[in-house]
Amino acid sequence: MTKEILLSISGLHMLEEEDGNVEVVTAGDYYNRNGKHYILYDEVVEGLSGHISNRIKISGDSVEVTKKGLTNTQLIFEKGKKHMTRYQTPYGILNLGVLTRDVQVREEDALIGVKVEYILEVNEQHLAECTIEMQVKPRAAGNLSLQET
Repeated sequence: MTKEILLSISGLHMLEEEDGNVEVVTAGDYYNRNGKHYILYDEVVEGLSGHISNRIKISGDSVEVTKKGLTNTQLIFEKGKKHMTRYQTPYGILNLGVLTRDVQVREEDALIGVKVEYILEVNEQHLAECTIEMQVKPRAAGNLSLQET
């Protein structure tokens, strides 16, 4: 995998009232240290000045997402485990619970695919059943499509 990558993130959040689907494709940087994959990218929030620096760490069957800037948090996804975290936003702090049902990681020479299924709780109340799919490819490849991991 090259340092300069394209990252595709697709998220499906199944709420009681409606389903929400989010898809983002962005440029980022990749490196591998001690057998762990790291993806770094910046996120701009529409309507707010500043940005969010994101770091995704993929290690075996766990994924950690760290956000710093306009929002601050560390989300940990480990199969069969529940992690609690504080999600600091410009509008206040949320207490999140993340119960990970499954983590799948597929590694190839020019592709890293990740699929995470989890339950999201806010302030100890069930909010949504969620799925996140990520695909990392060298930036030179130029084309990204979401695929089953």
